[in-house]
Amino acid sequence: MGPRPLRFKSTLTAFLAAVWFSAPLAAQDAAPAAPMPTAEREADLLRQLREAESPQAAERVAGELRGLWSRSGSAAIDLLLRRGQDALEQGRPEEAAEHFTAAIDWAPDFAEPYVGRASAFYLTGRAGPAIDDLRQALVLNPDDWEALQGFAAILDEVGRPADALEVWRRVHDMHPQNPEAAAAVSRLAAETEGQTL
Repeated sequence: MGPRPLRFKSTLTAFLAAVWFSAPLAAQDAAPAAPMPTAEREADLLRQLREAESPQAAERVAGELRGLWSRSGSAAIDLLLRRGQDALEQGRPEEAAEHFTAAIDWAPDFAEPYVGRASAFYLTGRAGPAIDDLRQALVLNPDDWEALQGFAAILDEVGRPADALEVWRRVHDMHPQNPEAAAAVSRLAAETEGQTL
């Protein structure tokens, strides 16, 4: 017997869609101010994200990180990723999953197609495979707060609030200006520990 399909809350679905669909738009606009080695640039951007003093500054940095993470180094793989993202935006998650799967087949060490396919799986009621893909994305890129957000939201949805709180706290530590993370930490801490952030 296969996994039991979940009833997904429309607000959670909208939240996950907004998070995962925002990546391609931000990636188009984001460009590093000065060339530097990718790992060094990523570390600098992650530091800036932690230290951002306003939501606007944080979103600018987040956009640069999304842009950095959306480049595989292969035009063909990047095209598959874009096609998957386009299919998601157009409400065709099954088709999106096929594009993301093709990207994964060709570049299994590239985290972004796993995040995209997790979204496609989630939108078609397959929470188990979505969680598996988010886990793999986080193995490949432990700093991807959007993958962590998706993971936390699903954990909350399936009735694991303590686990969800732990993951949301990690997101909040990485991206303190993230309003969804702050709200989720506050709500889940009150529910599970009887205290607020």
